[in-house]
Amino acid sequence: MENKVASLLAFALAMTAIVLNASPPNGDITCQTALLVLMPCKPYLESSGPPTPSVFCCNGVQNVTAQATTTEIRRSLCECFKQAAASMSIDTKKLEQLPQFCQVSIPVPLDPSIDCSK
Repeated sequence: MENKVASLLAFALAMTAIVLNASPPNGDITCQTALLVLMPCKPYLESSGPPTPSVFCCNGVQNVTAQATTTEIRRSLCECFKQAAASMSIDTKKLEQLPQFCQVSIPVPLDPSIDCSK
């Protein structure tokens, strides 16, 4: 069991390093990179998923939040996430609770119907 946990942790760290290095030279995070980093959140966000997000999910949320440093990037990611959410069955209550569980401050409510231009 310990080998599986260690292997998963090593894999997650390797993926994080790859994703962080995949960001454009200007430091902006892309939609594709953000979605990849947040992929571990998908099971939690589904209504039949676990009651709390995984450590890997929260690491992804923290990484994306830290890289979304400008209004332009946040708007772009907002549109990206809205499009991705449209193809998923997301439990909006779980989505709203994500920042609290992951201990991050997000300046806008997490809501698939949000107006990204504001």
